[in-house]
Amino acid sequence: MSTPVTPVAPPLKDELDIVIPTIRNLDFLEMWRPFFQPYHLIIVQDGDPTKIIKVPEGFDYELYNRNDINRILGPKASCISFKDSACRCFGFIVSKKKYIYTIDDDCFVAKDPTGKDINALQQHIHNLLTPSTPFFFNTLYDPYREGADFVRGYPFSMREGVPTAISHGLWLNIPDYDAPTQLVKPRERNTRYVDAVMTIPKGTIFPMCGMNLGFDRELIGPAMYFGLMGDGQPIGRYDDMWAGWCAKVICDHLSLGVKTGLPYIWHSKASNPFVNLKKEYKGIYWQEEIIPFFQSVTFSKESTTVQKCYIELSKMVKEKLSPVDPYFQKLADAMLTWIEAWEELNSPAKSAPAANADTKK
Repeated sequence: MSTPVTPVAPPLKDELDIVIPTIRNLDFLEMWRPFFQPYHLIIVQDGDPTKIIKVPEGFDYELYNRNDINRILGPKASCISFKDSACRCFGFIVSKKKYIYTIDDDCFVAKDPTGKDINALQQHIHNLLTPSTPFFFNTLYDPYREGADFVRGYPFSMREGVPTAISHGLWLNIPDYDAPTQLVKPRERNTRYVDAVMTIPKGTIFPMCGMNLGFDRELIGPAMYFGLMGDGQPIGRYDDMWAGWCAKVICDHLSLGVKTGLPYIWHSKASNPFVNLKKEYKGIYWQEEIIPFFQSVTFSKESTTVQKCYIELSKMVKEKLSPVDPYFQKLADAMLTWIEAWEELNSPAKSAPAANADTKK
């Protein structure tokens, strides 16, 4: 007679929130049910707050709309974007968990080359719980994966690595292209599954995509602000880019790691390239000055926390990027407002979940 198997609790079940920005019913969760159902969801509803968002039965979630954001943050709600997926960062600020996984509602479960469903969340958790190696590149990529190790010539003094703050996943099917590339390659699909995870080296900036992203909220949370985008702003679709640039330079300063590669999700829907071009066109020009700015960022030795780094960075943004466009002065002010809101909601006295959210179990 077989012995009953003891149920194994999902990893980090009580330490991780899944944050989803949306404007539509969340039918896509049905495909993710085997992987997501044990976890708590924070749904940030963008657009019309009177619209009813339907969530499949059986999920434990809180749902916040714009009215909730205004009620909880008061005047500081001005730092949260409207009519843009950048609103997801409100979920980061109200979460009380150590880890965050955020995903878009047009992303589905991908399959590995053997045809097996990929548990993206499990891979992100593995990435976050194992060290990064930003100071010396390992040519076998992530040495902490099963079947890999440090190669000959890798200094033993560096093999402990550093804590991993961000796990950046990728996508099969619809690539995350900018509008000009979409227009030139409208039928291109990503079919290449590369079985690799690597640490992005110190001093290297990267384009962070927010549709399949995990991070350690305690290590880097205050830097994961997705900026001012969307309604009333001159730019869109650079929300995750901005957060990634800011977070990466802060990770470099504080000796934290950023990984990219596995896991893959299936990105199902290509957004309209003409609409995207309207949102992106200023950013396409501006980034030619933004990137050199971030490559030259140096923090003072007094900036010993993420919050202190972010405040110092906001001052640099105002000084160096405001001549590019007055928008950056507004963005720099919003960065400070974000930090004020973060500290207000995450002080010890605010440790309980935000009251009056639409909560279901």
